[in-house]
Amino acid sequence: MTTAPEEFCLKVRASLIQSGIFSENGTERSWRISPKPFELSKEDSAFFLDLGDHLLNFYKTLNGFYFESLKDRFPSWFAQYLNNGKPSDLLDFSQMKRFKSHLPGIIRPDVIVTEDRFIVTELDSVPGGFGSLTQLMELYQGSFNSLLGAENGGILSLFSAMVRETAGKQDPILAITVSDEAKDYLDEMKFLGNRLNEAGLKTHVIHPKDIIFDEEGLFVQNSQEKEKIDVLYRFFELFDLKNIPKSELLMYSAKKGRVKTTPPYKPFLEEKLSFALFKHPGLRSFWEKALDPETFQKLSHLIPCTWILDNNKLPPHATIPGLTIKENQIQSWNELFNLTQKEREFAVKVSGFSPKSWGGRGVTIGHDVSGQAWEQTIKSSLEGFPKETAILQKFHKGKRFRASYLGFEGDIKEMESRVRLTPYYFVVGGKAKLGGILATLCHKDKKKIHGMTDAIMVPCSVAL
Repeated sequence: MTTAPEEFCLKVRASLIQSGIFSENGTERSWRISPKPFELSKEDSAFFLDLGDHLLNFYKTLNGFYFESLKDRFPSWFAQYLNNGKPSDLLDFSQMKRFKSHLPGIIRPDVIVTEDRFIVTELDSVPGGFGSLTQLMELYQGSFNSLLGAENGGILSLFSAMVRETAGKQDPILAITVSDEAKDYLDEMKFLGNRLNEAGLKTHVIHPKDIIFDEEGLFVQNSQEKEKIDVLYRFFELFDLKNIPKSELLMYSAKKGRVKTTPPYKPFLEEKLSFALFKHPGLRSFWEKALDPETFQKLSHLIPCTWILDNNKLPPHATIPGLTIKENQIQSWNELFNLTQKEREFAVKVSGFSPKSWGGRGVTIGHDVSGQAWEQTIKSSLEGFPKETAILQKFHKGKRFRASYLGFEGDIKEMESRVRLTPYYFVVGGKAKLGGILATLCHKDKKKIHGMTDAIMVPCSVAL
C-alpha cells in the first residue's frame, strides 16, 4: 500500500459514511477502521476455503436426523429438543414434504482463534454483516490483492449464483425482506441491493408490509408496474413471525410454490443446541456413521463441549456427560451455582427462537460476571426450559493479536486484541463456497467478541 495508513483509513471511513453503512457520529453502526486487513497464513486460509463443505454436511445431517426422529427411526428426543418452544403451525409448515431437503443458502460460523486451534462457537443461517463486508472488501481490494473469498468471485458473485440456483432461472427478481426487528441492518442491505442490481441481479430491498400479494404470487411495485418476486431472501427471524406484516401470505406463497424462500422456514436449523446434540455421547455413533470421516473428525475438533440446560432431574446414579469440575462428575446443575470465577469459564446462551438469541444478546460469560449473577443466569435458564432453551458451552480464550486502527485524533494506534472470524459461505452447486471473511477484533480484556464501536472490523487476506 503506497497511501499513508492514516489517509487510507480516512478514505475508507468516508466511503462507508457515504454508503450509509457507517454512522458519522461514531456511535451506533460504527467501528474502528484498520489500515490493513487481518492476515491469515496460507495454511489457515486453506482451512477456511475447505470449512464450508463440512458445515454444509453438518446441516444436511442435522436436517436428516430431525426428520428421522419425527418418524421414530431415530431417538425421538432429538426432534423434541429442537421443537421445544416453537408454535405448532410453524412446525407443521417446516415439516412439509416439499421443503424437506431445503437448507440455508448462506452459512456463517463464528470462529474464535485460540492459541492452538480454531473453535466454532455457533452457526448462523440468517446472518447480517455480509453487506458491510462486501463494501469493506471493495475498499481494501485496491490496495491489498489477496483478500480471502475474492478467488471465488466474492460475495456479490456467489450470492447472485445462490439466488439464481434457488430460483431455477438466470434472470430472477430478488426481494430482500428486512423486518423491523432487523432494521439495524437495513442500510447495509440497501447497499448490497444496489451492488446486486449493478452486477445484473434485479433486486429490491423491501419491508414485508410493502410486498403485494395475489393468488399468482408475491409482487413488488416499481415506478411503472408490478414485478413478480421469484426469490424472497428472508432477513427476519422466525421467532418474530407474529410481528411480520403479511407473514401468513408470504408462507402461503412459499407453500404453493409461487415464490422460493431462503433460508427456509425451519426453526430447528437455527438452534445453538444442535452443537450439544453433536457432542452427545449417545449420538456419537450416528454422527460418525452419517458424516464422512474427515468431516466428523474436523467438527469434533472444532465444536466445543456444549450441554442443554434441561431442568429434568437426573437419577442418583447418573451424571451430565463430560461435565466435570475439579475432576468431579456433575450430577445436578445446582452444583454450578457456587463455582469460583476460574471454575465458571463457560458461556450460557439462549439457544434460539427468542429475541435474546441473536446479535450477542442472551449470552452470559461465567467468569465475566459476579457469582450472584452467574447463579441467577443458571437458575433463570433452567426455569425457562423447555419454552426457551439455553445451552452451557465451554469457554475458549482467544489468542492475542496486536492490531492497528485510526484514532480519534487522526493518528494510527495499536490495540492488544482477540479476534472472532466470521466467514460467509454461499451454497452453489451443492458446495459451500467462501465469499469473504470478516475479522472482528476487540480489546483483549473483552470476553464477548462482537461488533461494537470500539472493535476493529476488517476483511481477511492471505499472508504472502
